[in-house]
Amino acid sequence: MSTSPQPAWLSSRLSISPLLAVVVVVAGCITTPGIVREESFQANTLFNKRIQGSGEVVCWSVKRAFLNQGYMLDRSTDTVFVGTKEFQPDEETNVTIRLQTTCADNRDGTSTVFATASREESKLQSATQHRSAGVGWATITLPVGSEKVLRVMKRETVQDPSFYRRFYDLVQSLADDERNAGRRAESGGDSRSMRDSRSMR
Repeated sequence: MSTSPQPAWLSSRLSISPLLAVVVVVAGCITTPGIVREESFQANTLFNKRIQGSGEVVCWSVKRAFLNQGYMLDRSTDTVFVGTKEFQPDEETNVTIRLQTTCADNRDGTSTVFATASREESKLQSATQHRSAGVGWATITLPVGSEKVLRVMKRETVQDPSFYRRFYDLVQSLADDERNAGRRAESGGDSRSMRDSRSMR
């Protein structure tokens, strides 16, 4: 029984298919992000800091740190705070700092503050506007002008240790003030109680 010869286009497609498979596999290996594989998970990082003070005092101090530095609070609970702050280095660039924190009471007179900041940079760029005209299938699209739009160019996690150190130092300073204020209030109440008890004698 004779077999009819394969068309030229079919045999060429069959010979190319294995090559395409190899290209796809190689491309997948190349595009696999090496950063994910190299990510190291460590206990002590710049994204957390132990602060002297109870959870109530430290969490309140974290919220005050946000507000004192001009951050707009997007989310605020008892332990989680998310705030953003906008900067404009020039007329065509906008930078947004987004800071998210969580505080946890360690039950030993200290609390841990977890903080992660991201930096987003956007720039004004020209975008062409188009308008479609026609009837039915006979439709054409023509450029009619351009406009300036703000596009995100870069977004990354802030890795600067000094940024987090300044934030933690401010939280610790506010927590110290809060604890000292509480001690003064307690000592003032004890003094008044002693004076009242003496006057009753």
